[in-house]
Amino acid sequence: MMPQPKPAMPICGNCDGFPVVHITTGTTTPTGQRHTLTATCPTCHGTGHHTTHRAALQAGR
Repeated sequence: MMPQPKPAMPICGNCDGFPVVHITTGTTTPTGQRHTLTATCPTCHGTGHHTTHRAALQAGR
C-alpha cells in the first residue's frame, strides 16, 4: 500500500505565507551592515500557515 500524501495546510491570510520579515532601520553598523528589525505575523505566529480552531485545540495551543 502506498502512503497517502498529507493535505496541504492553508496559507495564512494575514501574511500570505511570508510570516517573518526583516525591516531595515536605515542606520548602519561601523562595518557597513544595516540594522534590521524582525517582525513576525501575529496570526500564525511565524509558521505561515493558518490552523483551524479545532486543530489548535487538539494540539493544545
